[in-house]
Amino acid sequence: MNIDLTDARWIKSRHSGNGGECVEVAPGFPALVPVRDSKDPGGPALVFTAEGFAAFVAGVKDGEFGAG
Repeated sequence: MNIDLTDARWIKSRHSGNGGECVEVAPGFPALVPVRDSKDPGGPALVFTAEGFAAFVAGVKDGEFGAG
């Protein structure tokens, strides 16, 4: 699947700190959630289904991936 992210508007969560260890998402892609590393904006992006990304976020909130 090729998604053109050239004109994507990338945003960070308001919960992100200033430590530089953030991910950004690009809204506006129906049923998809593009994600990239904020430290490498020119690098690759991952594209998840909205359902898959929601499941990941729910898992993080539930502590399924450890305390970090």
